[in-house]
Amino acid sequence: MTVFCALLSACSETEQTADPTSLAAEDSGLSTSEVAPVSTNPFFAESQLYLNYPPFDQIENAHYLPAFLRGMAEQSAEIEAIAQQSEPATFTNTIVAMELSGQLLNRTANVFFAMSSAHTNDEIRALEQQLAPQLAAHDDSIMLNRELFGRISRLYEQREELALDAQSIRLLEEYYSDFVRAGAALSVDQQQRMKELNAQIATLQTRYSQQILSEMNELAILVDSREELTGLDESLVAAAEAEADERGLQGRFVIPLLNTSGQPALASLQNRAVRERMHNTSLSRGNRGGEFDNRGLLVDILRLRAERAQLLGFENHAHYILEDRTAQTVAAVNGRLAELTPPAVANARREAADLQQMIYDEGADFDLAAWDWDFYTEKVRAARYEFDESQLRPYFELNNVLQRGVFFAAEKLYGISFEERTDLPVYQEDVRVFEVFDAVGTTLALFIADYYARPSKRGGAWMGSYILQSDLLNTQPILANHLNITEPTGNEATLLSFDEVNTLFHEFGHALHGMFSNVEYPYFSGTRVPRDFVEYPSQVNEMWATWPEVLANYAIHYQTGEPMPEELLDKVLSSQKFNQGFATTEYLSASILDQALHQLAPDEVPDADQVMQFESEILEAAGVAMPEIPPRYRSTYFNHIMGGYSAGYYSYIWSEVLDADSVEWFKENGGLTRQNGDHFRRTLLSRGASEGAMVLFRNFRGRDADITPLLERRGLN
Repeated sequence: MTVFCALLSACSETEQTADPTSLAAEDSGLSTSEVAPVSTNPFFAESQLYLNYPPFDQIENAHYLPAFLRGMAEQSAEIEAIAQQSEPATFTNTIVAMELSGQLLNRTANVFFAMSSAHTNDEIRALEQQLAPQLAAHDDSIMLNRELFGRISRLYEQREELALDAQSIRLLEEYYSDFVRAGAALSVDQQQRMKELNAQIATLQTRYSQQILSEMNELAILVDSREELTGLDESLVAAAEAEADERGLQGRFVIPLLNTSGQPALASLQNRAVRERMHNTSLSRGNRGGEFDNRGLLVDILRLRAERAQLLGFENHAHYILEDRTAQTVAAVNGRLAELTPPAVANARREAADLQQMIYDEGADFDLAAWDWDFYTEKVRAARYEFDESQLRPYFELNNVLQRGVFFAAEKLYGISFEERTDLPVYQEDVRVFEVFDAVGTTLALFIADYYARPSKRGGAWMGSYILQSDLLNTQPILANHLNITEPTGNEATLLSFDEVNTLFHEFGHALHGMFSNVEYPYFSGTRVPRDFVEYPSQVNEMWATWPEVLANYAIHYQTGEPMPEELLDKVLSSQKFNQGFATTEYLSASILDQALHQLAPDEVPDADQVMQFESEILEAAGVAMPEIPPRYRSTYFNHIMGGYSAGYYSYIWSEVLDADSVEWFKENGGLTRQNGDHFRRTLLSRGASEGAMVLFRNFRGRDADITPLLERRGLN
């Protein structure tokens, strides 16, 4: 069953919800001519392409609205038939029937929201804003359906007498919990207020996220001369020149911003004034005034979320969210973040002292600032380990990293193989598609690789699903990885930073989680696990980026074909703990900020003009405030917390406890072997959410997690 409401753990990043059957083309904001004829709409029937792959070459903007309208109307009719049937409730005629509902809506939404993130345009953005409250209302019409909830409640009360298998009992329990958490047990008046809140929140969240992309594109760094870019890799200079030409700024250079606070170019730009301008511009996004200022939107969202949580009987939004996570309580999350903060900050201060000394050693007399950190980190790295990031890039050519690294590690671990498919249509010319085969030669999945940055694509990196695996639906997964790598000009090779290499492995870890899914019900498929567990398998997959056998296979000089020299390889491996104080502190700052924003009651949320001061006070009170290290995301461009990571950004460090302990298991058991991969796949990756998250971890590891490997990894012990 498709559910877009922000209240459920399986939400997409953009939340949605008015009665879809009452909407006509003339009421939609689109003219009748913009709505595609029924007979030509590719969403109205399953795709005839391989594995029902989306027919991107046939899909037009005009197809989305009529498909959404028909999809919502069809599912509404399906749900009404389930709720009003005269037969007593059974698992099949109620729960399974709901799992089977909404398939047209699914097809449409999966493509639309993929495009709204990966390849948007003005029409998609306008439709996204229009659909947000409509889809939220559609979800409410299901989740707040009193007759339907009555049937689910009766089944829930009888669940031990229904002779169901374990996965089916779990599905029934999850449905019951979801309905209660959505407000199904509230009074009629309370449910009416819930509908109002959901519609308002969905609309505001969509605007907030869209404004991040608009602000990011508008505030790209404009530089007048090539000399000001001294130190930047020549391919990136050429890309900046091409970007300026694209914007009609011939003879100048444009460096687009990424969505994090820190910008990659800060590590190599020698011009300190340009670094300062880039850093300050990055931090000003969404809080500098103007049409894309997000402060007002943020406080409205926070107040509405807090009111909704209290309506459901929770103290605040964080309490509501965490009840349904593996962490379970606000106290547990606050405790973990507080436990890690002092050693992380102490480590960061030691690193800052080293950087300041490097500044003095070069004869300069200024104090280390945030825009200097990455630049002098590379100098310290070069002095301490006798190499810098620029030496690595020639050995990290994108296709080598993908096929001889990411795919190679998966082949060794799981016996799977990959074949590029150039016959399937794509939505952007540089997107690639691969068919994935299991060890016995049968098709496992289709994998879409979308790696280059563009103005139509939101920042960051993520995995998305077009089709989920489900035995009930007889479907195989179609998945995508999205990154934001700067595309070189002409025929230049795409050379990656080490961070980008790591991200490639990380996101493919999510893809493996989706590919290996082997469950009956789509509700449990792949990555539909608790948010503070979903990052765990992907973080485990990062270990193979530096596994000697894998690294040696893909770290090939893009011009000479020579392998990375062994001494450079050794330096890469020996520097793994380098700069971990910074990395941990900037992450913890954002996590603490996320929790603070969502642990407020409605009347405690600051006014828009106090948001940035509130942010500063929170970081100071938590002991994590360092002017040299801003949070990885500030409140006004923190896109994670507009989607499934609200009160959940802590999930990365929470999952990393499991990840670090699992890496130790792989090392103890021989590393990169089929036996190890098959064990991980069988006990955990294939199970989705069909069992409790920590049950799955124990099935794999044989015990509860130990935090010691994480502390060791990050130098916090």
